[in-house]
Amino acid sequence: MSYAPEIASQFDIPDLEKDKLVGEVIRYILFKTEQNSGCPIRREELTQLVTAKGYKQRNFPSFVIDEAKSKLSSIFGYEMRELQRSRPSAAANTGRASQSQQSVGDAKSYIIISKLPSDVYGKFVEDKSSVHMSGLTFVVIGIIHLAGGKITEENLWHHLKRLGLHENEENHPKFSNTKQALETLVQQRYLQKEKVNGPEGNIVHYELAERALDAPIYDKIKEYVSQVKYINVLDDFCAALFLDRWCRKMQRHWNMIRYLLLLRLYMGQVCYLTRRFVYKLEL
Repeated sequence: MSYAPEIASQFDIPDLEKDKLVGEVIRYILFKTEQNSGCPIRREELTQLVTAKGYKQRNFPSFVIDEAKSKLSSIFGYEMRELQRSRPSAAANTGRASQSQQSVGDAKSYIIISKLPSDVYGKFVEDKSSVHMSGLTFVVIGIIHLAGGKITEENLWHHLKRLGLHENEENHPKFSNTKQALETLVQQRYLQKEKVNGPEGNIVHYELAERALDAPIYDKIKEYVSQVKYINVLDDFCAALFLDRWCRKMQRHWNMIRYLLLLRLYMGQVCYLTRRFVYKLEL
């Protein structure tokens, strides 16, 4: 939300300079998003853009960021959404999170999301060459969601192999290096990866990160997964019903076939006896 004029005026900075800083932040967000394949941008980076110009007022970076957020929405049609960086559950459980506390500012990051209707976005804006990554994102988040929000690297690749994705494949027709494609989801903060020491050595776990847990995305994933599960159950029911009907039909066919075989055998015996009888008469 844009600051009120009286709040903006308290910084004693010319409007032209404020607009210039807002424009630089917007430009940085747009180019960084494109350059880094949609990876979240840390608030600290945006703050440094402002403080590097010599403006040290405490709330001025927040003012510039909020103005950039407002203009991205009204001019460019993007929602600039704030994400709170989540920590791996293992770190929280072992108390390591308290040893390496991050400030609230450092933990925040931003992504931009188009506000266009999905059909319009898909027709005019969506990059068709990146659709396969969207599909991979959906599949991986869905797998981890069904696993309870956390899964070992070994189990995740076990499921992905069933879809034709192998961990050490470097020449996949769509993803090239499949392991790097999964790592991209970590960089984009859909997933977070942590190595945990266990009795059997170091085990890598994947968890859903803040971007996947963001309410609009997470709700859509749950909706799609529930639809897939419903379809699978429906398919299983239909398959069972079809199999039952098929077996009954084949049973009727088998009874008919058995009857025909017996009839043919009987007729064969009759023909054989008739030929024997005729042969004896000829003698």
